[in-house]
Amino acid sequence: MQLLLATVILAGSPAAPTVEVCPSHQVMAEQLADDVQTGTLLFSHGDCLAVKVFSRSEYTHVATVVVEDDRPMVYESTNGVGVRKLSLEKYIAVSAPDELHVYQPNFEFKEKLRTPFVAHLKNELGRPYSVKHHLTGKRCEGVHCAEYVTDALMASDIMRARNPPKVSPGSLRDGITQAKRYHESHVLNLEPPEPIREEGDGWCESLWLDTKYCTQDCYSSFKRKFLCR
Repeated sequence: MQLLLATVILAGSPAAPTVEVCPSHQVMAEQLADDVQTGTLLFSHGDCLAVKVFSRSEYTHVATVVVEDDRPMVYESTNGVGVRKLSLEKYIAVSAPDELHVYQPNFEFKEKLRTPFVAHLKNELGRPYSVKHHLTGKRCEGVHCAEYVTDALMASDIMRARNPPKVSPGSLRDGITQAKRYHESHVLNLEPPEPIREEGDGWCESLWLDTKYCTQDCYSSFKRKFLCR
């Protein structure tokens, strides 16, 4: 586990996080939009076995928020896509059925922190995703989620990390909480939208459709657990 150090430690006793079950992704995004800010971090409890095994943590992904024109946008580096930004509603939708943990800074995200933080996030857009170098700790062409967010925090001198490529979502979360730089404000239990499925006309067609949907569900589960997508 990579140790992270805070440049400034602020004391405080934030309230316990609010646990919410997502009624709909649009409604949840609208409710959460008033609470997030530039610098908010979003940690996921997902199904990716590779991240869980190598990081020894339930946290499988991390992203961060930037408020642009009063609209929260999420920046992340994700497998199969690379570094990208998307709306908060879209991020919540693609994160389902993960459990989303929202962490807020315990300090005022002033312009001198915001400017280098946002600049780093935007400069990395389009960079490919890679996680293989997490084991070696050496920089490479690609960047993984925790490395991307850690580098942005370091760019604004909010946190320090000895070796950002070896930072995992779990160790990043441990670092920011132990240093009292962030606190958990919400836990969102994201439910995937109910799929629209046909009903078969007769026994044979029903059997075929059941087999088709079962195969699709198994493949989706496989992608989440083994391909981390």
